[in-house]
Amino acid sequence: MEDKRLGVVGIVVEDLDAAAPINTVLHYYAELIVGRMGIPYRERGVSVISLIVDGENDLISAMTGKLGRIPHVTVKTALAKSRSDAP
Repeated sequence: MEDKRLGVVGIVVEDLDAAAPINTVLHYYAELIVGRMGIPYRERGVSVISLIVDGENDLISAMTGKLGRIPHVTVKTALAKSRSDAP
């Protein structure tokens, strides 16, 4: 079993039609999500979603990969080092 990782996933949504597929993916991976905040940035015509995630790296990567394949969606991830990587 792989170590769990803690991290942040940033999602920029440039088309509100992407909301349904995004929510489908997030629902599927709900066990990874510790917290979620979504902010509509009306002046720029985008929405920004930030997720706090805690789970196996492979599952986090699978989730962000699926999100990144949705048109008009950009995803970036920052994960803390695993405990086994710590000195």
